[in-house]
Amino acid sequence: MIYQTESKAQGWRALAVFDDRADRLLLIGLSCQQIRAGLPEAFRDGLDEEERGLVTTVSMQRWHGAADSGRWLHHSNLSVPELEMMSKVA
Repeated sequence: MIYQTESKAQGWRALAVFDDRADRLLLIGLSCQQIRAGLPEAFRDGLDEEERGLVTTVSMQRWHGAADSGRWLHHSNLSVPELEMMSKVA
């Protein structure tokens, strides 16, 4: 018997990728459009000033498989939000 715990799983996420440390989860959502729209704010709020300067890229990934047995697959690299764009969001 299979019990599904969510009616709709969160299928997309954005990770900040660093050269010298582990990746950091920035945002999780239902669509790639939701991830793109929320990225500047998540980048500004989720990382401190030093960490923002060390991000090499942002990896957008999608969930592949059932909610309880699947894996994250790389979909694309997103541009690291610019400081000017982040200040407009604030």
